[in-house]
Amino acid sequence: QVQLVESGGGLVQAGDSLRLSCAASGRTFSTYAMGWFRQAPGKGREAVAAINRSGSTTYYADSVKGRFTIARDNTKNAVLLQMNSQPPEEAADYYCAVITRPLGYLQYMYDYWGQGTQVTVSS
Repeated sequence: QVQLVESGGGLVQAGDSLRLSCAASGRTFSTYAMGWFRQAPGKGREAVAAINRSGSTTYYADSVKGRFTIARDNTKNAVLLQMNSQPPEEAADYYCAVITRPLGYLQYMYDYWGQGTQVTVSS
């Protein structure tokens, strides 16, 4: 069992940056790939970024490429999501999740989820 706690959400102005963190419990963090998803009001949950166990391979949704960066620190059991130049339409609840497969970007592939952190982007 893995427990995930996201933090770092809040209110930002359009075009500003925000960094989300996800702290994971357990001593096997380095054996899991991780992902970030988001869900805007009235919409489905979508993958934003993912990173493999070592951090050597990443995936980004086309809409965030060049603006978002996912990273992990296996010594601290943490995964980060740096978000830059956010437009208002990216306001959503952001979730981190664990995948026991090498990597993936589909929701059903993920096994454990955090409670989410809310990001509000004002125009």
